[in-house]
Amino acid sequence: MSDAVAVFGDLKAESDELDLIVRGLGEAQWARDTPAPGWTVAHQIAHLAWTDAMALLAVTDPGAFAVEAERAAGAPAAFVDEAARAGAAQPAPVLLARWRDGRERLGAALGKAPPGARFPWYGPPMSAPSLATARLMETWAHGQDIADALGVTRTPTARLRHVARIGVRARDYAHRVRGEEPPAEQFRVELTGPSGELWAYGPEEAGQYVTGPALDFCLLVTRRAHRADLAVRAKGADADHWLEIAQAFAGPPGAGRAPKGLPGRGV
Repeated sequence: MSDAVAVFGDLKAESDELDLIVRGLGEAQWARDTPAPGWTVAHQIAHLAWTDAMALLAVTDPGAFAVEAERAAGAPAAFVDEAARAGAAQPAPVLLARWRDGRERLGAALGKAPPGARFPWYGPPMSAPSLATARLMETWAHGQDIADALGVTRTPTARLRHVARIGVRARDYAHRVRGEEPPAEQFRVELTGPSGELWAYGPEEAGQYVTGPALDFCLLVTRRAHRADLAVRAKGADADHWLEIAQAFAGPPGAGRAPKGLPGRGV
């Protein structure tokens, strides 16, 4: 099975795993604060439901999605917060049903997309597998926010390879979103997967490289943990700087997490 096809099943599995965490929560747990300032567990699920709905719109009605994207362009952070706030105000069973229905319809639409088709998004247009990878990355990242809020420890899986891959591929974007010129040189990235396997990206002969556990790298590029708390290492000044700014998602980088023991700074 190709990685492009596997990501559709992996997206479903990632969402289903998060569903197991939230499906039995009581009212107080849905209202519990997560590490993202102002966002509760309900806000996190509402955000996933809304973003899935936007992805479905991009696949099924690109023109309508363009209208929504234009509305968001002026103040993207406020637009996202508003959608999360509206969703979080719904009763938990309604919100949960909405998230389940939306992700199921999105999965079906992505699976039926013609090979080679590209769909508009908030960054560059994406193929169906790339959009599924982005949705998996965000589901995993916001799932981490929820797990942290609830004190749940999640077992890393091979699905992290999708998060790692998008994090590596977003290297140049992380520079450009900050007004920086990306390095001309490609880096070597070698990560240890959950089962001890090696995930390698970039030329073997690269003079600068990054190494570490895949889980830690994924936490870094989704800005769910501070670099000081992770076992990700760099050789070379450019590679070292990249680890300070790396992000796997489109849009403003946010302040990121503070080191453990210090107040959180948001995401």
